Amino acid sequence: MISTSRIFAIACAAAALCFSEGCQYLRQDMADQPKNRPLSPSEFFGDGRSERPLVENTVARGSIADDALVVPKDSNAFPLPVDWKLLERGEERYNIFCSPCHGLQGDGNGMIAMRGLKRPPTYHQDRLRQSPNGYFYDVITNGFGQMYSYSAQIPPRDRWAIIAYVRALQFSRNAKVAELPADLREKLSQGGSPGPAGGDEHKPESGSAKETPGGGY
Repeated sequence: MISTSRIFAIACAAAALCFSEGCQYLRQDMADQPKNRPLSPSEFFGDGRSERPLVENTVARGSIADDALVVPKDSNAFPLPVDWKLLERGEERYNIFCSPCHGLQGDGNGMIAMRGLKRPPTYHQDRLRQSPNGYFYDVITNGFGQMYSYSAQIPPRDRWAIIAYVRALQFSRNAKVAELPADLREKLSQGGSPGPAGGDEHKPESGSAKETPGGGY
Protein backbone atom coordinates (compact mmCIF):
# COMPACT_ATOMS: atom_id res chain seq x y z
CA MET A 1 0.00 0.00 0.00
CA ILE A 2 1.38 3.42 -0.98
CA SER A 3 1.70 5.84 1.88
CA THR A 4 0.02 9.22 1.93
CA SER A 5 3.38 11.00 1.99
CA ARG A 6 4.54 9.16 -1.12
CA ILE A 7 1.36 10.07 -2.99
CA PHE A 8 1.85 13.71 -2.02
CA ALA A 9 5.46 13.65 -3.23
CA ILE A 10 4.45 12.16 -6.61
CA ALA A 11 1.71 14.79 -7.01
CA CYS A 12 4.18 17.61 -6.27
CA ALA A 13 6.67 16.22 -8.80
CA ALA A 14 3.99 15.97 -11.48
CA ALA A 15 2.83 19.52 -10.82
CA ALA A 16 6.40 20.82 -10.98
CA LEU A 17 6.96 19.04 -14.29
CA CYS A 18 3.81 20.49 -15.80
CA PHE A 19 4.66 23.97 -14.53
CA SER A 20 8.20 23.73 -15.92
CA GLU A 21 7.01 22.65 -19.35
CA GLY A 22 4.37 25.39 -19.32
CA CYS A 23 6.92 28.08 -18.48
CA GLN A 24 9.26 26.78 -21.15
CA TYR A 25 6.45 26.96 -23.69
CA LEU A 26 5.56 30.51 -22.65
CA ARG A 27 9.15 31.66 -22.85
CA GLN A 28 9.57 30.25 -26.34
CA ASP A 29 6.22 31.67 -27.40
CA MET A 30 7.33 35.14 -26.28
CA ALA A 31 10.60 34.76 -28.20
CA ASP A 32 8.74 33.74 -31.36
CA GLN A 33 6.11 36.47 -31.38
CA PRO A 34 4.20 37.00 -34.64
CA LYS A 35 5.88 40.29 -35.55
CA ASN A 36 8.17 41.80 -38.16
CA ARG A 37 11.59 43.13 -37.36
CA PRO A 38 12.75 46.31 -39.16
CA LEU A 39 13.27 45.67 -42.90
CA SER A 40 12.43 41.97 -42.53
CA PRO A 41 10.53 40.22 -45.35
CA SER A 42 6.80 39.65 -45.05
CA GLU A 43 4.41 37.37 -46.90
CA PHE A 44 1.43 39.49 -45.89
CA PHE A 45 2.05 42.25 -48.45
CA GLY A 46 2.26 41.72 -52.17
CA ASP A 47 5.70 43.32 -52.52
CA GLY A 48 7.14 41.09 -49.77
CA ARG A 49 8.25 44.00 -47.59
CA SER A 50 7.23 44.59 -43.99
CA GLU A 51 8.28 48.27 -44.18
CA ARG A 52 5.53 50.18 -45.93
CA PRO A 53 6.34 53.13 -48.20
CA LEU A 54 4.83 56.53 -47.47
CA VAL A 55 1.57 57.33 -49.17
CA GLU A 56 2.31 59.35 -52.28
CA ASN A 57 2.13 63.17 -51.94
CA THR A 58 1.86 63.11 -48.13
CA VAL A 59 3.96 65.35 -45.88
CA ALA A 60 4.71 65.21 -42.18
CA ARG A 61 2.42 67.22 -39.91
CA GLY A 62 3.84 70.72 -39.39
CA SER A 63 6.63 70.32 -41.94
CA ILE A 64 5.16 72.84 -44.40
CA ALA A 65 5.15 75.57 -41.75
CA ASP A 66 8.78 74.72 -40.92
CA ASP A 67 9.84 75.06 -44.56
CA ALA A 68 9.92 78.83 -44.17
CA LEU A 69 12.59 78.43 -41.46
CA VAL A 70 14.99 76.49 -43.68
CA VAL A 71 17.70 78.52 -45.43
CA PRO A 72 20.58 77.41 -47.66
CA LYS A 73 23.78 76.43 -45.93
CA ASP A 74 25.63 79.42 -47.37
CA SER A 75 22.87 81.94 -46.56
CA ASN A 76 23.23 84.55 -43.86
CA ALA A 77 19.47 85.17 -43.70
CA PHE A 78 17.66 85.01 -40.37
CA PRO A 79 13.97 84.06 -40.80
CA LEU A 80 12.78 85.18 -37.35
CA PRO A 81 12.70 88.59 -35.66
CA VAL A 82 15.41 88.75 -33.00
CA ASP A 83 14.22 90.13 -29.65
CA TRP A 84 14.92 89.50 -25.97
CA LYS A 85 12.32 86.74 -25.84
CA LEU A 86 14.05 84.83 -28.64
CA LEU A 87 17.48 85.37 -27.04
CA GLU A 88 16.24 84.15 -23.67
CA ARG A 89 14.77 81.07 -25.30
CA GLY A 90 18.03 80.53 -27.17
CA GLU A 91 20.05 80.83 -23.96
CA GLU A 92 17.82 78.27 -22.24
CA ARG A 93 18.00 75.78 -25.14
CA TYR A 94 21.75 76.38 -25.56
CA ASN A 95 22.43 75.66 -21.90
CA ILE A 96 20.45 72.41 -22.14
CA PHE A 97 21.66 70.98 -25.43
CA CYS A 98 24.91 72.78 -26.35
CA SER A 99 26.77 73.78 -23.19
CA PRO A 100 27.76 70.20 -22.18
CA CYS A 101 30.19 70.24 -25.13
CA HIS A 102 30.57 73.89 -26.15
CA GLY A 103 30.60 75.40 -22.65
CA LEU A 104 28.46 78.20 -21.25
CA GLN A 105 30.68 80.82 -22.92
CA GLY A 106 30.90 79.03 -26.26
CA ASP A 107 34.64 78.47 -25.94
CA GLY A 108 34.49 74.66 -26.14
CA ASN A 109 35.24 74.05 -22.48
CA GLY A 110 32.11 72.10 -21.60
CA MET A 111 31.92 69.14 -19.23
CA ILE A 112 32.49 66.72 -22.13
CA ALA A 113 35.88 68.28 -22.88
CA MET A 114 36.73 68.58 -19.19
CA ARG A 115 36.23 64.82 -18.84
CA GLY A 116 38.74 64.02 -21.55
CA LEU A 117 36.69 63.77 -24.74
CA LYS A 118 37.45 65.76 -27.88
CA ARG A 119 37.11 69.50 -27.39
CA PRO A 120 34.83 71.23 -29.91
CA PRO A 121 36.06 74.44 -31.57
CA THR A 122 35.42 77.77 -29.90
CA TYR A 123 32.66 79.89 -31.38
CA HIS A 124 34.95 82.90 -31.01
CA GLN A 125 37.42 81.89 -33.71
CA ASP A 126 37.32 83.84 -36.97
CA ARG A 127 36.09 80.88 -39.04
CA LEU A 128 32.90 80.44 -37.00
CA ARG A 129 32.33 84.16 -36.45
CA GLN A 130 32.35 84.58 -40.23
CA SER A 131 30.30 81.44 -41.00
CA PRO A 132 26.79 82.20 -42.29
CA ASN A 133 23.68 81.51 -40.22
CA GLY A 134 22.69 78.73 -42.62
CA TYR A 135 25.85 76.84 -41.71
CA PHE A 136 24.90 76.74 -38.03
CA TYR A 137 21.36 75.68 -38.89
CA ASP A 138 22.68 72.88 -41.10
CA VAL A 139 25.04 71.60 -38.37
CA ILE A 140 22.30 71.56 -35.73
CA THR A 141 19.97 69.79 -38.17
CA ASN A 142 22.33 67.26 -39.74
CA GLY A 143 25.29 67.08 -37.39
CA PHE A 144 28.95 67.58 -38.22
CA GLY A 145 32.04 65.53 -37.35
CA GLN A 146 31.55 63.96 -33.92
CA MET A 147 28.41 66.02 -33.30
CA TYR A 148 25.29 64.10 -34.24
CA SER A 149 22.04 65.56 -35.53
CA TYR A 150 19.79 67.38 -33.05
CA SER A 151 16.83 67.59 -35.44
CA ALA A 152 14.81 65.20 -33.25
CA GLN A 153 15.49 67.12 -30.03
CA ILE A 154 15.42 70.73 -31.21
CA PRO A 155 12.55 72.02 -33.42
CA PRO A 156 13.41 74.52 -36.18
CA ARG A 157 12.32 77.63 -34.27
CA ASP A 158 14.48 76.69 -31.30
CA ARG A 159 17.44 76.06 -33.60
CA TRP A 160 17.20 79.68 -34.71
CA ALA A 161 16.87 80.82 -31.10
CA ILE A 162 20.11 78.98 -30.33
CA ILE A 163 21.82 80.52 -33.36
CA ALA A 164 20.74 84.00 -32.22
CA TYR A 165 22.21 83.32 -28.78
CA VAL A 166 25.45 81.98 -30.27
CA ARG A 167 25.71 85.18 -32.30
CA ALA A 168 25.18 87.15 -29.09
CA LEU A 169 28.02 85.19 -27.45
CA GLN A 170 30.27 85.96 -30.41
CA PHE A 171 29.27 89.62 -30.43
CA SER A 172 29.97 89.92 -26.71
CA ARG A 173 33.71 89.45 -27.27
CA ASN A 174 33.99 91.59 -30.36
CA ALA A 175 31.53 94.47 -29.99
CA LYS A 176 33.01 97.94 -29.83
CA VAL A 177 31.63 100.35 -27.27
CA ALA A 178 30.85 102.82 -30.06
CA GLU A 179 28.49 100.26 -31.62
CA LEU A 180 26.30 100.02 -28.50
CA PRO A 181 23.18 102.15 -27.85
CA ALA A 182 23.73 105.34 -25.88
CA ASP A 183 22.13 104.02 -22.66
CA LEU A 184 24.39 100.94 -22.64
CA ARG A 185 27.48 103.07 -23.32
CA GLU A 186 26.55 105.20 -20.34
CA LYS A 187 26.22 102.11 -18.12
CA LEU A 188 29.61 100.87 -19.25
CA SER A 189 31.23 104.24 -18.61
CA GLN A 190 29.86 104.05 -15.06
CA GLY A 191 31.18 100.52 -14.58
CA GLY A 192 27.72 98.90 -14.76
CA SER A 193 26.39 95.98 -16.73
CA PRO A 194 24.72 96.42 -20.16
CA GLY A 195 22.51 93.36 -19.60
CA PRO A 196 18.75 93.78 -19.10
CA ALA A 197 18.84 92.35 -15.60
CA GLY A 198 21.66 94.54 -14.34
CA GLY A 199 23.92 91.78 -13.05
CA ASP A 200 27.35 92.31 -11.54
CA GLU A 201 29.38 95.29 -12.53
CA HIS A 202 31.93 94.59 -15.23
CA LYS A 203 34.30 97.12 -16.68
CA PRO A 204 35.01 96.68 -20.42
CA GLU A 205 38.53 95.95 -21.59
CA SER A 206 40.26 97.56 -24.57
CA GLY A 207 37.12 99.31 -25.79
CA SER A 208 34.93 96.22 -26.18
CA ALA A 209 31.72 95.18 -24.43
CA LYS A 210 32.18 91.80 -22.74
CA GLU A 211 28.78 90.82 -21.42
CA THR A 212 26.14 89.11 -23.55
CA PRO A 213 22.46 90.11 -23.49
CA GLY A 214 21.64 86.86 -21.74
CA GLY A 215 24.05 87.52 -18.88
CA GLY A 216 26.70 84.95 -19.89
CA TYR A 217 30.31 85.76 -20.67
